[in-house]
Amino acid sequence: MEKVFEFLKDCGVYYLATVEGDQPRVRPFGTVNIFEDKLYIQMGKVKSVSKQIEKNPKVEICAFKDGKWLRLSGELVRDERVEAKKDMLDHYPQLRAMYDENDSNTEVLYFSHGTAVFSSFTEPPVVIEL
Repeated sequence: MEKVFEFLKDCGVYYLATVEGDQPRVRPFGTVNIFEDKLYIQMGKVKSVSKQIEKNPKVEICAFKDGKWLRLSGELVRDERVEAKKDMLDHYPQLRAMYDENDSNTEVLYFSHGTAVFSSFTEPPVVIEL
């Protein structure tokens, strides 16, 4: 999991895919954190992406850097604890202009399980189970 976290952190931006009905939806994200040995992301509950994950928690993340890419697929679980939200926002203080661990909009989600595949054109794939 640490390798997945470091790659996403180094990329700065990754792309999160969800589904809305039968339509895939992809958008850029940048938050990633490890809290209590789980890989977390953060978003606002008012956003469409949050509503899509609520209906179908299966997601996929894709990130690319230096000729290598990561595809991480799995299921996200909401963590409503203030401690988890605070830890995420402490790692991303610039988000405090929009989010607060005590507001009704901030949410953090962790991968309950997942499969990460690191690929490139020059090396065999490396698979990591979360």
